Amino acid sequence: MIHSLWFRLLIAFTLVIVVTAGTVYLFVSRSIAGELERYEAIRKQIYMLETQDIVSSHFRRQWSWEGVQSVVGNRSREYETRIILTDFGGLVIADSEEELSAGEQYQPESPDPYLSSLFSVYSEDWEEEITLRLYIGSDLLIGEGGASPQTLAEAINRFLLWGILLAVGIALAWTFVLSRRMSLPIRALAVTARRLGRGELSQRVQLRERGEVQELAEAFNAMASDLEHAEQLRRNLVADVAHELRTPLSNVRGYLEAIHDGVMTPDVATVGSLNEEVALLSRLVDELQELSLAEAGELKLVYQAEDIARLINQTLAAWQPQMTAKGLSLSLHLPDGLPPVSIDWQRIGQVLHNLLENAVAHTRSGGTVTVAAIRQGNWVEISVSDTGEGIPREDLPNIFERFYRVDRSRTRATGGSGLGLTIARRLVEAHGGKIEARSKTGKGSRFSFTVPVSR
Repeated sequence: MIHSLWFRLLIAFTLVIVVTAGTVYLFVSRSIAGELERYEAIRKQIYMLETQDIVSSHFRRQWSWEGVQSVVGNRSREYETRIILTDFGGLVIADSEEELSAGEQYQPESPDPYLSSLFSVYSEDWEEEITLRLYIGSDLLIGEGGASPQTLAEAINRFLLWGILLAVGIALAWTFVLSRRMSLPIRALAVTARRLGRGELSQRVQLRERGEVQELAEAFNAMASDLEHAEQLRRNLVADVAHELRTPLSNVRGYLEAIHDGVMTPDVATVGSLNEEVALLSRLVDELQELSLAEAGELKLVYQAEDIARLINQTLAAWQPQMTAKGLSLSLHLPDGLPPVSIDWQRIGQVLHNLLENAVAHTRSGGTVTVAAIRQGNWVEISVSDTGEGIPREDLPNIFERFYRVDRSRTRATGGSGLGLTIARRLVEAHGGKIEARSKTGKGSRFSFTVPVSR
């Protein structure tokens, strides 16, 4: 559980939320405390000025301090604080708590628990301004409920703390759900991967997520499809190899049993037949080995600047007797000035040989095989066309697969092993080129491949 993805996400999100909430609480609480202190100072100043104005107004109405004790007492009860009024010399004029008598000398304590300020009142009797001092208790309460700034700050911080705790709780619950939801697709992928490892290659991940998780699931399903296809190809390969080997082996075994039983004599014709079957087996094994090396990218190719026209002419010279014997005509189209190409002479010769073998095998007597070459930018395209029976459209995409034959009966009337086109494609791709086929049923086929121009 500790090492699971959702638990790690939960811990990470929890730390982020707690740190964020703590930081917000710290800054907000400090900001509130500062604002309350500033508000308290302003309010006390306003209260002081208002009290001074009330006392001054009372004096101007009476032109004496008679009744000021009642005014100060009423004023102090509004905010539950003590108010002391003295003259400039410190003689008490009024005390809201009546602890000091009028005319008594007031000496502030140290430290002074009161806020004090000087103000002046004009006296007509003396025709001069009288300087007074007003003392107000520093424990001035705020609001009608009589809350001190400290109490108000504590209340605000308490509500802020509860709000943050509630938000953190909701965030943690949502984080738990979200982390579980994020880990579920990963877990589904892991379960499906284990099933694929056990050989259940039809398994796929079904997710309704969007974004990167959906892309991961699609990539995983594509990989599973490729594995399933590769496994199917492997099974087909085993079955095809077994099928291809069975016929020559059965023939060899039949000859040997006949010789052993005395039905046949090991004469020149019998040995020749055995030699043909063994040669067929040897060729099939060589082609399988060469195909496996090509698919693994382990073919050793020697690239050199070669004359592609000379290679085509030499290959056609080797096939001319067989074409003549079958009654086929050859058409060659090689323009002048074809550039040298960077190829492995033997491998590209093998590609051309396989394409010619395929064309000759599928073209009836009286038909034509056409070989042409043309430059296309930095490539030279070589094509082999025939006027044979053609390839059905549904079979055309599969003709480069191993052992694939258009002939569903898999007879050996055409003699091939079913690997020639596959090997040709691998060799062309090893040179960086591409090979393709076009065909129309009853009109013939055209195979073409490209090789790079030598630089």
